[in-house]
Amino acid sequence: MRDFRDHHVLTLLASPRKRRHWGGGPSFFVRRRFADMPPAPLTETAAAQPPPHPDESLDSLLRRGYLQLPVIQNVVSTVKLQVSLDLVEIARKLKNTEYNPRRFKAVIVRERSPKATGLIFHTGSLVCTGAKSVEDSNTAAKMFAKAVQTAIGSAVKFQGFQVQNVVGSGNVRFPVRLEGLHMAHKGEADYEPELFPGLIYKMMRPKVVLLVFVSGRVVFTGAKSKEDIYEAFRKIYPMLMDFRKPDAAM
Repeated sequence: MRDFRDHHVLTLLASPRKRRHWGGGPSFFVRRRFADMPPAPLTETAAAQPPPHPDESLDSLLRRGYLQLPVIQNVVSTVKLQVSLDLVEIARKLKNTEYNPRRFKAVIVRERSPKATGLIFHTGSLVCTGAKSVEDSNTAAKMFAKAVQTAIGSAVKFQGFQVQNVVGSGNVRFPVRLEGLHMAHKGEADYEPELFPGLIYKMMRPKVVLLVFVSGRVVFTGAKSKEDIYEAFRKIYPMLMDFRKPDAAM
């Protein structure tokens, strides 16, 4: 069975103290997982577009399809069922579940449509991850809650649904000088290539953490909505343009 200490849900929701207890320091598992996240594939329209003019605006590039807005990869949400649960009973009665309390003290249940994974805790807390939109995350969380209600044979509540994290990925389609970007934005940026290949940029407004790679790939995490990710993309693009490698053809 998979070691759920490496599960991105835990790394995104766990406190810094717990992350240090796992031995990697703050953000270690998040960095390791996102370094392997595949880039959003180019559409046929984007691949067929001619290179941009040096002074062409981001809006123009988006309008003609050369660039795309970031793609949402994952939404993590939480909800309270307001009831104590017998996880052994739930794991026995529900389909598509995993439960190994020595590894992870929650029942793991999967839904195919919308595609999502639920983590059910004995306290009645429910974490939903893997959905591609806030709407799908809400729908999946309600389906998990209904399944729990059927399993225990009594009513549960659906209270306090909250989006904890929205993850997206994008690509500016040109290589970036990460060393220069780090030197110019030391207050917001962290870059240690011997530990992690990407530059970590902590944007305050919107409050989003960006992982910028030399290839031009950008991962967005910590957002509360897709609009936060889109806004962060618009803000980071001109900064990356300032540190575009001079010999790079867009």
